[in-house]
Amino acid sequence: MKITVKDIKAADRRIKVVAGGVQETPLDESGVLSERTGTTFLLKGEHLQRTGSFKLRGALNRVLLLNNEEREKGIIASSSGNHGIATAHAARADGVDVTIYLPDSVSPLKLANMKRLGANTVLVPGVYAECEKAAHAAVENQGKIFFSPYSHADVIAGQGTVGLELAAQCPDLAAVYTSVGGGGLIGGIGSYLKAQIPGVEIIGCWAENASAMHQCLEKGEIFDAPESETLSDGTAGGIEEGAITFPICQQVIDRHVLVNETEIARAMRDIAVSERFIIEGSAGVAVAAALKTASDYRGRTIAVVICGRNIAMETFRTVLEGLV
Repeated sequence: MKITVKDIKAADRRIKVVAGGVQETPLDESGVLSERTGTTFLLKGEHLQRTGSFKLRGALNRVLLLNNEEREKGIIASSSGNHGIATAHAARADGVDVTIYLPDSVSPLKLANMKRLGANTVLVPGVYAECEKAAHAAVENQGKIFFSPYSHADVIAGQGTVGLELAAQCPDLAAVYTSVGGGGLIGGIGSYLKAQIPGVEIIGCWAENASAMHQCLEKGEIFDAPESETLSDGTAGGIEEGAITFPICQQVIDRHVLVNETEIARAMRDIAVSERFIIEGSAGVAVAAALKTASDYRGRTIAVVICGRNIAMETFRTVLEGLV
């Protein structure tokens, strides 16, 4: 499976012309973090996207490519939060019925946003893998369309439009830091940038507590990788067998950086103080990874994808107060 520049350019045109569609997000320098790291430290503001994360890009691209029969059947998705919000928004814009299967530990804020957008929601006890199994079972029983949060070419092409924007906004990037869950975002970004900016390094960033794709890549195969609780709930969860993102990640990721919970929380505080942005834990992972390794790119330009902002205020408050 290969996601091409042509696929991503077509997705970009498609998702930006519809009402309620994707907005181009800014790529702005953090003066404070540039000075600290000796780099030109750029932040790609996907937290400013409609629905509060990059996920709208892939979800909307896939919804817009459904045929009439698929639209009539309706769709079922599994999500830890942001994919569900994005899918609900995209489905409502196109008049498609949607049901989202979620772990019962999902953020109340994310759950409320999905319901507000008109999605049916089903809470499943246990971790994300359990709600994904439940969603697949419902698809088989009901004959609806399964909407993977990452393992579909149309989703990956949609996420790849972040890379298209990065290349246009700053063609001399030395490295791009991206948090990795199922691999759709980094797979799409890497597929575009590797073809357009020779020499750019694609840096995969993981919470130590939730590094399933990292572990699978290290082993060379998909397996049930152990994970534990993390601030980066948006990247938590295993990799489904046969996920098309796995070979793509093998091809495009140049470097792996893992960060602990203290580093994630510190990075979230850094962004709040220096930029006055609220960002979620998964975005904090990429910032923390960049702060940890930016010295390797001293004097050059790096970009960090701030992938989302959908965090419960109670959780964010504990981060600000240094309680995590």
